[in-house]
Amino acid sequence: MSEFWPIIDIEYIDAYPWIVIPPRAGPSAPFDEWDDIRMWCRDRAEDLWADRGLDPGPNGVDFVGGTLARCAEAFCPPGSKHWLFLHLDNPTDVPLPVCAAIGPAKGSREETLRALTEADDPNAIERPVVKSFKSQRLGKGMTTFRYVQQDDSPHLLACVRYAWQVEEHGADVVMWTATDDVARLMSAGDDLEELARSLAVWIP
Repeated sequence: MSEFWPIIDIEYIDAYPWIVIPPRAGPSAPFDEWDDIRMWCRDRAEDLWADRGLDPGPNGVDFVGGTLARCAEAFCPPGSKHWLFLHLDNPTDVPLPVCAAIGPAKGSREETLRALTEADDPNAIERPVVKSFKSQRLGKGMTTFRYVQQDDSPHLLACVRYAWQVEEHGADVVMWTATDDVARLMSAGDDLEELARSLAVWIP
């Protein structure tokens, strides 16, 4: 069976908010054995400071690189085949992690989109907000917003998901994020939509 993966096509602008961490396994990985994730993240930290035109001082690059590496280990551990995007408006922000994955299409379109976006999540505090979402590259999809209770925290977790079934390539695509910092999620809303619209499918 052919493998699928999203090609990330984001126009770089002055206030580019994303650090991109490719899958750590599978055909989209930068190389077969990706052991030096900390160096990858340190390089991204250098780029982040330079893109913002800010002076990192003696410890800024190592501090931000370490933060990115910890996020990579937590959200994209060895063997992961999904993309990880870390949203930061400024180098010292706590990153907002966003993941995207792709695989062979399974089931009917409506049923699949509702499952991938957890539109019928029985654990949601209230009925999830479900909307259509159209992408020029992936076509008509679905997005949801919902709150769920965390087992180890009194704060609700705000969850956003996007999903598409791309019939042309027989692929399902899903992008997701979750945080208990609702204000941060809302402020990143436009960037999330832009990222969702940038995802594409390429079959080598």
